[in-house]
Amino acid sequence: MQVQRVAVLGGGSWGTTIAAVMTRNVEVTLWARNADTVEEINTRHTNLGYLPDATLPEKLVATTDIGAAVGSADVVVMAIPSQHFRSVLRTVKEHIHAWVPVISLTKGLELDTRMRMTQVIEQELPGHPFGVLTGPNLAREIMAGYAAASVIAMDDEVIVRELQEVFGSGLFRVYTNDDVIGCELGGVLKNIIAIAAGMGDGQGAGDNTRAAIITRGLAEITRLGVAMGGRPETFAGLAGMGDLIATCTSGQSRNRHVGMELARGRDMEEIVAEMRMVAEGAKSAPAVMALAKEYGVEMPIASDVFRVLRGDATASRAFRGLLRVEAGAESEPG
Repeated sequence: MQVQRVAVLGGGSWGTTIAAVMTRNVEVTLWARNADTVEEINTRHTNLGYLPDATLPEKLVATTDIGAAVGSADVVVMAIPSQHFRSVLRTVKEHIHAWVPVISLTKGLELDTRMRMTQVIEQELPGHPFGVLTGPNLAREIMAGYAAASVIAMDDEVIVRELQEVFGSGLFRVYTNDDVIGCELGGVLKNIIAIAAGMGDGQGAGDNTRAAIITRGLAEITRLGVAMGGRPETFAGLAGMGDLIATCTSGQSRNRHVGMELARGRDMEEIVAEMRMVAEGAKSAPAVMALAKEYGVEMPIASDVFRVLRGDATASRAFRGLLRVEAGAESEPG
């Protein structure tokens, strides 16, 4: 396949960043619902609401017409929050050409079905190659020109090699992987552990505690991910450990921010009301816990975070509870 035109759907920070990066390689049209955002991108070459310090390439074109964006695209990239992902795909279906690959940037699960985004793509757009781009990628750092690495996961070895060249550019390195399940779940599950890390940071728990949460959290992520069909080594790579470290330690992490605010005694409604961007960990937590129960996997850190998100416990009590879990062998839950 030869990729000349790409449609990126979603005008948030990550969708805009990926669209900007790809303009070095191909023609890119960014679709956003907000007409003011589209006008700003086209006339001022900024998206200040999401990327306040970034100047966007003049070659990047934005539109509110999803048909115009998708109808001429050789690849469609979905940067849509998980709970709106399916509805946007159904609109895409009316305009997309046959066999055009669809790549997800979304790190969440559909709440009602517990499905990964690539599963939603496969269900709504049968016959279209699908994949996921994921990893430790903080949008503002990439736009500022810092080095970063990501991974694109697809079943098709030929298409994934082509798309590797489309997404990768300069200091933004893109690796390939054929473990779609593992890569996608790594991006989803780390968000809940990042909330736990934020709860600890918000209570001044220290670096040692954060390292313990990250490490034990990775063990939880790996157990569930492998039970669902992912490969263990995937969770030791960019989509697992790499993404987990970035999300648990960065001041730019939305999920860590949620945890810190919970530690200050605020409730979720109040926190969400002040956030412009979606914290997928909070959205996906019910689906993650349902999957853990379905697959018989113990996830004590995620479970305590879920109790706080649901309002059944305070962050301070839940966090102390994490430290009271009896320690057994490191290979065991807890």
